[in-house]
Amino acid sequence: MKNNKLILSFVAGIIVMLFLFFGLKSCFNLGGKTEKSDYYILTNQISKMNKMVVLEQNISSMQKTKMGYEVLGNEVSSNSIITYTKTNAQVSYDLNKMKIEVDSINKKLIIRELPSADIRITPSVEIQSLDDSFFNRISEKDIRNVTQKAKETAIKAIDENRLRNEGRKQLMENLNNIFVLAKALNYTIDDKTGQLNIVGL
Repeated sequence: MKNNKLILSFVAGIIVMLFLFFGLKSCFNLGGKTEKSDYYILTNQISKMNKMVVLEQNISSMQKTKMGYEVLGNEVSSNSIITYTKTNAQVSYDLNKMKIEVDSINKKLIIRELPSADIRITPSVEIQSLDDSFFNRISEKDIRNVTQKAKETAIKAIDENRLRNEGRKQLMENLNNIFVLAKALNYTIDDKTGQLNIVGL
């Protein structure tokens, strides 16, 4: 009889311990790891662009920058950084700024104003080689200065005037192709800007 009471007490103790364990685990999350992320969309804006990219130029260049360490006018050590720069230049026109009127009675397409060229130059610099020296270490500031100078040099290498002129010629060709449809509908092109050179105008 005593043995049965002992067994029942033992089993009851185990059940109580299990209830306590799972109860505490659910309250304090013992033995488990949770992760919670909050995601908020701050802005979600879509802009429709009416731009015509008429010209694109890509240039690649290498640049070696040597830095020396001098003592009493004599160079003790030197190091160098070689950078590789890719530069993309684009000429585009915002067609929303092009002012056109349609005279359906007299069958005329009147060009009042043409947009100005938008030139965008984007250089990207990669470090190709870094020859460091024990006495004259290359710092993060040195790398930033070298990459910045490489970008400035790449931008100066782009002839903006030439890009603008070539872009203008390409714009005229593209507009001429667009106006072919108007002329096919027996519309005449009335250029008030004096800048267009449309075939069969």
